[in-house]
Amino acid sequence: MARAATTSDAFNAIAEPQRREILVLLRGGERPVTELARDLGMSQPQASKHLRVLREVGLVRVRGAGKQRLYDLDARRLQPVHEWLGGFERFWSGSFDRLDEYVQDLTRARREEPPDGDDQ
Repeated sequence: MARAATTSDAFNAIAEPQRREILVLLRGGERPVTELARDLGMSQPQASKHLRVLREVGLVRVRGAGKQRLYDLDARRLQPVHEWLGGFERFWSGSFDRLDEYVQDLTRARREEPPDGDDQ
């Protein structure tokens, strides 16, 4: 039974590290499964299994080219994942703001320190 293409399926599909590696490799353009398998250090059936899951949730498209099947990334399907992660933006920017304040405080403190040997 085919899996429904839902947002949660995209999350489930990319939860597997090797599938994320496949998506990274496909950022450069379409590639045959043989190249993907070689670059990932896995057998072609293993790569095909991961590609099937990615295709079922719409993250990867496939087209025939002679005897080869070329896989391509459909990055639009990553939009729900991107939007979900964007919800954490304020936590990241808050962390960077606190780090920036810390560095500024540290820089100010070093400027105010007397030179070595000057204990006044």
